[in-house]
Amino acid sequence: MEEIKLTVEGMSCSHCRRAVEEALKGIDGVEKVQVDLEKKEVVVTGTAAREKLAGAIEEAGYEVVG
Repeated sequence: MEEIKLTVEGMSCSHCRRAVEEALKGIDGVEKVQVDLEKKEVVVTGTAAREKLAGAIEEAGYEVVG
């Protein structure tokens, strides 16, 4: 398992946190999701591809910038 860190713009509240967590937990290979609103960072533990994770976050309405 690996840890993938993504920088995400547009997250500002607990609703944003839940939306991102739910979008990512539906992806095969995702074991754990941690969202840090202050750092604008999402850390995903598992085997899912970075591109798939970024796509799910963007579909939820947020911008992956790094």
